[in-house]
Amino acid sequence: MKQGEWCDCKDCAGRYILIKDEEDPRLAMFDEPLPCFGCGIGWCSLLLGFVCPLIWYCAAILYLRKYYNKDPRERGGLAAAACAALLCTVITCITVAAIFLS
Repeated sequence: MKQGEWCDCKDCAGRYILIKDEEDPRLAMFDEPLPCFGCGIGWCSLLLGFVCPLIWYCAAILYLRKYYNKDPRERGGLAAAACAALLCTVITCITVAAIFLS
């Protein structure tokens, strides 16, 4: 039976549709929604980082430790939060240098 075909078993009487491949169970690995309201840890960290920038650094640590290997859907959000942390660091260093060197 292929993905999306109707089930032909006697128990469900054809009311259910197959959503994963029986031959390769790894394909159903990411059927679950992402944590943090479906956005993922990275995107929530990016948004919450505007309130508390330390969250960007936590997400950057997760990105550098390759947390996205557990769920590749997290890679984009964690990378965005890591870029935000880098940008925040650069802006902070420039601001501190401008204050103390002037």
